[in-house]
Amino acid sequence: MTDPDPGDRPSGPLAGLLVADFSRILAGPYATMLLADLGAEVIKVEGPTGDDTRTWQPPVRDGVSTYYLGVNRNKRSIVLDLKTAEDAALARELAGRADVVIENFRPGGLRRFGLDYPTVSAANPKVVYASISGFGSGEQGAALPGYDLIVQAISGLMSLTGDPDGPPYRAGISVFDVMAGLHATIGILAALHKRHETGLGQQVEVNLLSSALSGLVNHSSAVVAGGVVPFRMGNSHPSLFPYEPLPCADGDLIITAGNDGQFRKLCEVIGAPELIGDPRFAHNQDRTAHRDELRPLLVARLATRTKQEWFRDIIAAGVPCGPINTLDAGVAFAEEIGLDPVVEVGEGPAMVPSVRNPITFSADPVDYRLPPPGLDEHGAEIREWLAS
Repeated sequence: MTDPDPGDRPSGPLAGLLVADFSRILAGPYATMLLADLGAEVIKVEGPTGDDTRTWQPPVRDGVSTYYLGVNRNKRSIVLDLKTAEDAALARELAGRADVVIENFRPGGLRRFGLDYPTVSAANPKVVYASISGFGSGEQGAALPGYDLIVQAISGLMSLTGDPDGPPYRAGISVFDVMAGLHATIGILAALHKRHETGLGQQVEVNLLSSALSGLVNHSSAVVAGGVVPFRMGNSHPSLFPYEPLPCADGDLIITAGNDGQFRKLCEVIGAPELIGDPRFAHNQDRTAHRDELRPLLVARLATRTKQEWFRDIIAAGVPCGPINTLDAGVAFAEEIGLDPVVEVGEGPAMVPSVRNPITFSADPVDYRLPPPGLDEHGAEIREWLAS
């Protein structure tokens, strides 16, 4: 489409691609924000009441949900009521012009509007059509509601999270929504690459449960390849030690000595060289088997100094470690080491601080051109474009 303001025109490796975004809440909007950051033109289609996350507050910034702000920059918003013939026709026109369509309706939910993959691809054979669901498009999975917390429970993640003798816990974020958004982005980019060869698009399907089982990596592998069912270990690791918080004089420090060389360096820097030659701790499997004997020996040394003092010296010795921060301290640490984690999107009163896209390109920098849009903020211009 033609931008009214040349300064708003996308740049980046995906510039020139048009994404019709029929998704809402988290997994889909996160995927489309990543595509938009890389230069794609993303048109966010919302129902009359808008994306649900607009009302998920507190916290807020200038009355707008920070949840919504966190996953919707670099997009334009149009309200289309698909229950009306006129707006459904505009939605089909948009899908017919798009390079990518992404949706997370219940499987089959867009068929009645003529926005399902078979209908859209018949009119637009080059379209890459991405569908995100909770449990897939099969008959049984399609009937299940797809919420991240439910998938955390069903997948087994919650059985791994918490103290061994305590209740299972959810992760602190909607981790599988984020994973599914990332997997959808990868699938879309792969399908676009294939389109260069064939000229044809295809459907990309992602579901939260499959993303969860893939994302559980070593734990799900333990089940399918080893016949071993993992269990809650608090902050401990089933295959490594030390790899957990250990108390210092004023609080805990995460120490992750992931191999024998790192363990030797750790012993030297904390003043416990006698542990290096102890056969109980010679190799990782030995340390893991004897963790209950090794832990108090490490704690006795760490208790003599503060966590910040140990952090400085243990890192300098080449052993990974870090303090347990609050999130604001995590952002501050990223700033301290030069990662510039916060970017300003937009100008003047419309400016919104946002978390930097984690990808850095040598030739095509990420473009932060548009703040998260107000509901139907660009509706008039998009309607005019679709009618032309």
